[in-house]
Amino acid sequence: MIHVCFGLHDETGRYSKFTGTAMLSIFANTKAEVTAHILHDATLTQDNRNKFSAVANQYNQRVEFHNVEEICADKLAEYVSLVPSVKDAPVTVGAFYRLVLTEILPPDVEKVIYLDSDVIVNTNIARLWEIELGDKIFAAVPEAANGMLLQKIMPLCREGYVKPEDYFNSGVLLMNLNRLRGEGETLKRGAIFRGTRNNGCYDQDILNYLFAADYVKLPVEFNCFVKFNRRLNEEAAFGKIYHYTYGRAGKGLTLDSDDAFNRLWLDYFAKTPWFNAETISRLCAGFRQAYADLTVAMIRLTATMSGKARAFVVPKDDSDDIKTLFAVRADEDVITVDKYIPLQEIFEQMNSSRGKKIFFVFVRDFPFENFERLGFVRGRDFFNGYGFFLETQDFSLDSHRIIKAM
Repeated sequence: MIHVCFGLHDETGRYSKFTGTAMLSIFANTKAEVTAHILHDATLTQDNRNKFSAVANQYNQRVEFHNVEEICADKLAEYVSLVPSVKDAPVTVGAFYRLVLTEILPPDVEKVIYLDSDVIVNTNIARLWEIELGDKIFAAVPEAANGMLLQKIMPLCREGYVKPEDYFNSGVLLMNLNRLRGEGETLKRGAIFRGTRNNGCYDQDILNYLFAADYVKLPVEFNCFVKFNRRLNEEAAFGKIYHYTYGRAGKGLTLDSDDAFNRLWLDYFAKTPWFNAETISRLCAGFRQAYADLTVAMIRLTATMSGKARAFVVPKDDSDDIKTLFAVRADEDVITVDKYIPLQEIFEQMNSSRGKKIFFVFVRDFPFENFERLGFVRGRDFFNGYGFFLETQDFSLDSHRIIKAM
């Protein structure tokens, strides 16, 4: 029996579709017996629970539900108390479910595959299950294999706690529960360390701080970052696990059907019980609202621009097209972005130009929320430039929020 785990905290009831789609992708590609363990709390609705069961029944597989709040409330509360910043973070308390697995799964489950919900297992999961762990606690894919420049973006690597080539992503883990069951105090020590820090990841940093020097390194095919594959203009291929990691589950997904990875997710999603008449109705409503929001934004823009200059943040490869399309003048500020986003430079320019300039940002996955936390106001100080593009200009509507609400 192959055992697979997902953590689920679903305040809106709309997150479960990501977990369900990932689970279906496993069942669709694996003939061996699989038990999917859903680690959840009180936010799991009966309707979503029924849909998980329907997916398992559809493929003659098993799903088991474990209420983490009931099984190990004290242990979970301890982790939250040690790392209180998780309560205000983009991630949820579900990030800590990995750390309490040994409290939840029975002793006869000796190992487990733990997956984030924003993955598509486009392969036979048995290939991962059969990898030998030996005496190692984990098997994982180093983030460097996905082109991540850890020395610059991961505090643990920048500060010398973990070697950049060793830092792994916790979205796909093969876990040796027999070994992990003796590491309770070790995990607590990692949580204490993370609680003293103001930035970084949560469970991922805890696990890397403790175990990055001693784990089985998996080939990248077991955790392919979709954003990296897109950058390389690769097509979706069978035999890989794709991870739509953009900080939050599903953030790497849109309804752009020209993108092979969006189509891959949608192909699996369409086979789940979450794709139904109600979902289609919410999808239509989402597009109507997006159109209404765009109209309002255009009206506000005309008022906001009065007496102000424009500034642009543009990708190097698209800079000429954007400059032409927006008739950027020679006297207007342009920050060109190549592989790295010069956040400090952008911040300094925006800060010195408050009330005088509006910045139009044309950078995919730009961390707008970071600037909002610093007091900049969307629609007054900056705009997501891609919101002004049309399909006919080869740019897609940012429909992530519509998928999120489906």
